[in-house]
Amino acid sequence: MLAVHFGAGNIGRGFIGSLLSQSGYDVVFVDVNEKVVQALQQRGTYDVIIAGETTEKQIVSNVSALHSHHQQSEIIDHIARADLVTTAVGPNVLPLISQTIAEGLKKRLTDHPVHIIACENMIGGSEHLKKYVWEHLSEQEQASLKDKCAFLNCAVDRIVPNQSHDDPLTVVVEPFFEWVIETKQVIGHVPHIIGAHFVDDLQPYIERKLFTVNTGHAIVSYLGYRKKYETIHQAMADRDIFADVTNALRESGRVLVHQYGWDEAEHQAYIDKIVQRFMNPSMTDEVTRVARSPIRKLGPNDRLIRPAMKYYECFGEVPTSLAKGIAALLLFDYEGDPEAVQLQQTIKESGIEGALEKYAQLSSDHPLVAEIKKQMFHI
Repeated sequence: MLAVHFGAGNIGRGFIGSLLSQSGYDVVFVDVNEKVVQALQQRGTYDVIIAGETTEKQIVSNVSALHSHHQQSEIIDHIARADLVTTAVGPNVLPLISQTIAEGLKKRLTDHPVHIIACENMIGGSEHLKKYVWEHLSEQEQASLKDKCAFLNCAVDRIVPNQSHDDPLTVVVEPFFEWVIETKQVIGHVPHIIGAHFVDDLQPYIERKLFTVNTGHAIVSYLGYRKKYETIHQAMADRDIFADVTNALRESGRVLVHQYGWDEAEHQAYIDKIVQRFMNPSMTDEVTRVARSPIRKLGPNDRLIRPAMKYYECFGEVPTSLAKGIAALLLFDYEGDPEAVQLQQTIKESGIEGALEKYAQLSSDHPLVAEIKKQMFHI
């Protein structure tokens, strides 16, 4: 079995590529990093360090790599033969790789289907990738590929912090991972991926991750920044921040339980597991890295505003802990983050109400706005 994976970064090597290798695929990474590509080509193997209460070394084999810019024809040939194409490049890069994928699909001579999965931190990543790929195909080509390729949406979750090693291929990851793949578009049998969870409807799992992992991670980063902590682990050791984060996740969890009819105790166990992940001392993730891009994270469908709005819609109450997390975001003034600088400039020019209306689509008379402003004085 052959898998072509775009993105040989830490997530690509430490999560997706590792699982595909374990599942029996020959994994061909595609990347722009010359040093990483050469090392993969020369060695065909690398180490993943799983850092939890104990440390385990996992050797990933049956891997190689191609350079995104210098080996286009080889990449296209591999896509033409692949059983699986995956990505972990970031949402903004999907349009840039779409033409290469399209050219590979055009050359497919086999009726054996290929499944394409965008493993990105976004909702509907594979749908977006399909749209970009389809722009490079004629209507006739699209029709001929209808039964030969399928784009499967997924949700991925594994904390892989910024890191550096003498070996450019070694990557440290946390023990926990979740790769949930929606089966609606599958052609024939679901892809063989050890550790992946296949579901009929992905939406509940996307919202569970967004409202728990992403919500919690964001709140601890913004509150941690206010208290001048450098890492997520340090911030979570602060009793007040720990309480604020767990209370916010109870609020977002209440929305999920109400919306999907989940068992409350089971979801609380999931929250507890996520909080413990944030406290893993081996995952020294920088507060400013996790907090980056505050304007994007202030979006109406993102990790803070969406659960807060849904809470108000469901229960007619303002979620005070989620509001505190939003307030902390609005105070994020890290000069090394262009979005933080832009956000502070907007607040200076238009006030808190103006910033919330512009970026979160929250009208100034919404009760959540008053609570956010109130919480800003308690941080």
